[in-house]
Amino acid sequence: MSLRNIFALRSLIFCVSVAAFLSGYVLADDADAPAAPTGPKYTLRYKFQPGEVIRTDVLHQANTETTISGATQTAESTSGSVKVWRIKETEPDGHITFEHSVESVDMRQKLSDHQEITYNSKTDKEPPPVYAAVAKQVGVPLSLVTIDASGKILKKIDRGQKAAADPQNSDMVVPLPAGPIAVGESWNIPQDVTISLEEGDTKIIKTRQHYTLDKVAHGVATISVATQVLTPVNNPTIQSQLIQRLTQGTIRFDIDAGRVLSKQLDLDERVLGFHGADSSVHYVGRFTEKYLPAATKTAAKETTKK
Repeated sequence: MSLRNIFALRSLIFCVSVAAFLSGYVLADDADAPAAPTGPKYTLRYKFQPGEVIRTDVLHQANTETTISGATQTAESTSGSVKVWRIKETEPDGHITFEHSVESVDMRQKLSDHQEITYNSKTDKEPPPVYAAVAKQVGVPLSLVTIDASGKILKKIDRGQKAAADPQNSDMVVPLPAGPIAVGESWNIPQDVTISLEEGDTKIIKTRQHYTLDKVAHGVATISVATQVLTPVNNPTIQSQLIQRLTQGTIRFDIDAGRVLSKQLDLDERVLGFHGADSSVHYVGRFTEKYLPAATKTAAKETTKK
């Protein structure tokens, strides 16, 4: 593979990666698990009503610097969007069905020695070619999802009536613990990561999302999340892809309202020798998602009218 193609591939992977960050991954070790915490237990459950519209403001900022054979390329990307869940149905057993869509996007990217490319779905009539596919997904139903009250995805039908092959391998819904949990207790969600190898083959890396209830204050649960790698990985080429698929950060969950208030994931990670002894790749980024109460949108409309 030529140097130009390697840079192009790494830039493409960088630009389409959404909320996939890790500030250093760790190999899970259950042998060092602490004793079970004591104290009051909390039941974390999603609570929505039919007809309710849930909007969240999503922002993904990322920078990458790739060096191969003395040549360095940088890429900067900012992707903002408003994500929408339209609650279609709720059942007595806690099952919730919602329609997922993206209401608007504001995106930009800058590669070394290239002019910045931008696209705002609210102001731009035509998207640049690199964002053409994204523009087609704005304002239309993207998937119909059924979850249980703990956030486990029971069914997911993507646009075009195609059922998702593995709906659990998705960051769409924050998974909550199966039962009541005390501060200091944790729960795990298994997740397989597929890595592409140069020969055209793939390798499955077993990981898990490790969640811990850090604290509860004023009815809001603060949850930390970190991806733990279960498959030992010593190959820098695999590591350079793996760190784009893993997460570490903090989630705030409103226990009474039954919804995520915010999520933040951060990254500052470097991998050396992924393509020769003098190669390196450095990723820095942040992903945030914040709940937009209905009053916020109403206030914005009133301000616009004035």
